[in-house]
Amino acid sequence: MPAIEVSDAPDADAEDVVLKGIIAFNEAAVGPSGRRPLSVLVRDPQTGAVRGGLTGRTDKKWLFIELFWLPEDLRRGGLGAELIARAEAEAKARGCVGAWLDSYSFQAPAFYIKQGYTEFGHVPDNPVGHTRHFFRKVF
Repeated sequence: MPAIEVSDAPDADAEDVVLKGIIAFNEAAVGPSGRRPLSVLVRDPQTGAVRGGLTGRTDKKWLFIELFWLPEDLRRGGLGAELIARAEAEAKARGCVGAWLDSYSFQAPAFYIKQGYTEFGHVPDNPVGHTRHFFRKVF
């Protein structure tokens, strides 16, 4: 019987084995995923330092927005909508048919709805007292 290990210390080599395994399994079922990272970043014009932005990937003809954050002083001026639009434009150029993401109830669900996303599921009490919402947008 194989040994089983539980850890709170990520091992990059182990994660690579798992990732490559699932990619190979999935590609055998549905063909090449076309998996590519995507980031849309906001940089300080003087220093070039990253101030915020979004990161994710395109995979199997869908954009997944994994992380999206802007500092308070860059919010509510249309910059967030511009970042989403740029990510979606790049995803379309890569042949994607839609985008998906998740957001907690204390984050920005209303923002995503305003950008044309619709909820396709949620997990109540994740974290306790809040809801995790899943959104998608078909291009």
